[in-house]
Amino acid sequence: MDVVTLGETMLAFSPVQDGPLDTVHGFEKKLAGAESNVAIALSRLGYRTAWVSRLGKDPFGRWIYKTLRGEGVDVSGVTFDPIRPTGLYIKERLGGKQTRIYYYRSGSAASAMDQGLVDLPAFSEAAILFVTGITPALGSSCKKAVFAALDKAREQGMKVVFDPNYRGKLWSRKEAAPVFRQIASRSHLVLPGLAEGELMTGATDPESVAENLRSLGARQVVVKLGPRGAYYQTEQKDGYVPGFQVSQEVDEVGAGDAFAAGCLSGLLDGLDPDSAVKRACALGALAVTVKGDYESLPDREELHCFLQGETGTQR
Repeated sequence: MDVVTLGETMLAFSPVQDGPLDTVHGFEKKLAGAESNVAIALSRLGYRTAWVSRLGKDPFGRWIYKTLRGEGVDVSGVTFDPIRPTGLYIKERLGGKQTRIYYYRSGSAASAMDQGLVDLPAFSEAAILFVTGITPALGSSCKKAVFAALDKAREQGMKVVFDPNYRGKLWSRKEAAPVFRQIASRSHLVLPGLAEGELMTGATDPESVAENLRSLGARQVVVKLGPRGAYYQTEQKDGYVPGFQVSQEVDEVGAGDAFAAGCLSGLLDGLDPDSAVKRACALGALAVTVKGDYESLPDREELHCFLQGETGTQR
């Protein structure tokens, strides 16, 4: 196993037209979850991934399970809760890039994840553990599960990759900051956005954010800068990598997860930091070209073509 991750995946209803939800009548069924997005992205690139979670024993949970399994993700660590439901969120698009998210995840099956999950085989077989700051925000048992997974990773000699993925609707900045710092201190690679870096360190520029996080114990830090690209820092080197321009940006949700997958694949392939972050920027750019969190993510050949500038109709 290359990568194992744990976290909540929800059913998402995405409107078929822009406008306030009280005027919209049609929705598409989508899958939404940062950790499962990363697992799918890596699976499409040819890596072996496992996603561990809890789903409701309901039609939505079964659909999520089958979708992840169909993408080649190992779902043997997923359990079904007969009482708690699968989490749900509804997206509202108000035109342009303005999007609102309405969560219906309180009391969900995933919110009852506990530290017993780390006894599953996936946590003994993987090379990398990927965690986000979303999971510990779901409740005390989920927070314990994350830290148990971090302890397991240390015992097994696994590298830990941490994407803070701050969600203000789940907890406050004051609550999140110390937890994020604790996880970062146990991580090999940390992937904050600039605002998340400021939340954790108080610094406002990429270089200072990276220096602060490395002083906590992180070996590498990559600060995401949106369409501008990213800044990385290791003990040996640092630098900026420009982003990729795409002809049409349809849906920016999921871009950060795609970026994380690119960084993870760089670790797995032993790439130098410049090449790994360039790959991450490419995946992030591709993620925004289609509606949905992961639908436009490429396989390895498609990614290679994009990096080489080969676009257009193939016949």
